[in-house]
Amino acid sequence: MVVRLTDAWTEILRRRASNTSSGPYAAPVQEMLGEMTAAAALMQSNIKFDGSLVLQIFGDGPVKVAVVEVQPDLSLRATATVTEAVSGDSRLSQMVNVNNQGRCAITLDPKTKFPGQQPYQGVVPLFDDHGRPIEKLSAVLEHYMLQSEQLDTTLVLAANDTVAAGLLIQRLPMAGAGNLAGSMVSKENEDQIGLNEHYNRIAMLASSLKQEELLTLDVDTILRRLFWEEQITRFEPLMGETAPRFVCSCSRERVAKMIQSLGREEAESILEERGDIEVACEFCGVQYRFDPVDAAQLFTDSARLGQSGTDLH
Repeated sequence: MVVRLTDAWTEILRRRASNTSSGPYAAPVQEMLGEMTAAAALMQSNIKFDGSLVLQIFGDGPVKVAVVEVQPDLSLRATATVTEAVSGDSRLSQMVNVNNQGRCAITLDPKTKFPGQQPYQGVVPLFDDHGRPIEKLSAVLEHYMLQSEQLDTTLVLAANDTVAAGLLIQRLPMAGAGNLAGSMVSKENEDQIGLNEHYNRIAMLASSLKQEELLTLDVDTILRRLFWEEQITRFEPLMGETAPRFVCSCSRERVAKMIQSLGREEAESILEERGDIEVACEFCGVQYRFDPVDAAQLFTDSARLGQSGTDLH
């Protein structure tokens, strides 16, 4: 699978740059988040999961957390929380894994849950089996997918200020179908790790792809250069509303529920200090403002709904 995010990625960067309180991402953060966004789109498309896939990296560096969320229709959003300056030559470990406390988590949250069903989450460290920091996001995710699916995986990722791109090669499971939640885990798959000569050949060719080529070449050229001796059948690329695109799911209603969850006392304290309650979406930058009348209405409505619920019960 190959993904090239252009409009969706530049829209994410544009919204961040227009945020007067935070400003644009430093180049290394931009590259990391872009690679995460391309990887998350590839993984969601690969598993065809009916729910959201959330890819997170968090740790003890100046980038406290970076998050990408991709829905089943490939609508996506991404953001990073940066608390200190990031130098222009910072590596992954310097951004999120200063003291080897960094982690990568992938959460699969089903759209329709059974009673008591919880989202599935898998977590891997940002260091290898010898405790050495991993500097490439692709290596972290390859390790994750080998653990969760027991399937050999090769990822090539790249991002700049105009394109976020990725190439995913994965060995097919020996039997059945599954996803990142581990349903493909089997003795047959485990026994084939590293041994399938066809996968190894394709993976070696894929690994020769340079980041600059991934960012600048069209897909046909990439496939032709990498696999010129292979028989290639290419599926029609996803375009328009079926392709990955930026969409944010925030709303005034969701923010209102968050304010209600704070409680009347906390909301009144914020109003007393600031005069209003203002919440900005980390993903899209939209600001939601609630003045004292709006805030009072939230708790009036909440109380009325609670009383109604008691009568019905």
